[in-house]
Amino acid sequence: METTLRPAKGSDFEFSFTAKHQAFGPHVAARWGWDDTFQRELHRKRWVERPWSIIMLGERPIGTVSVEETESHIRFGEFYLLPPHQGQGIGTKVLQSVLKHADAQALPVMLEYLKWNPVGSLYKRHGFVVVEENDIHYFLVRHPMSANFSSTGRAEARR
Repeated sequence: METTLRPAKGSDFEFSFTAKHQAFGPHVAARWGWDDTFQRELHRKRWVERPWSIIMLGERPIGTVSVEETESHIRFGEFYLLPPHQGQGIGTKVLQSVLKHADAQALPVMLEYLKWNPVGSLYKRHGFVVVEENDIHYFLVRHPMSANFSSTGRAEARR
């Protein structure tokens, strides 16, 4: 069955929160416990601030991702796959499609993740490097493949 992305609609909010809770909740709970009210409000804030897509397996929603493209980079986040669909290569396919687009646009991809979340191995396998960290998060970047960097720091695709 094919995995695709479709733009999220307002009616997808509850599904997106459920996906976050199931996929990300155990990592939050390990450190702070899961406060449903706090997490729902934080999720609602991010829901209106960021562009979201629903990860579909055939006609069935199985996760979410937010990919925000700016002039200088692509921000990858809110990447949650329902647990039954983890470890099957679906996350890799979603990430690879974003990286392919980033390479074509000669843009770096930036993201962050909780230090104790095992998703870091996925990002490192795809060329992300840690550029900063705090007590809670690693902040990573993956520069475009086949790119030269100009004196301004902007990537320019090789011709």
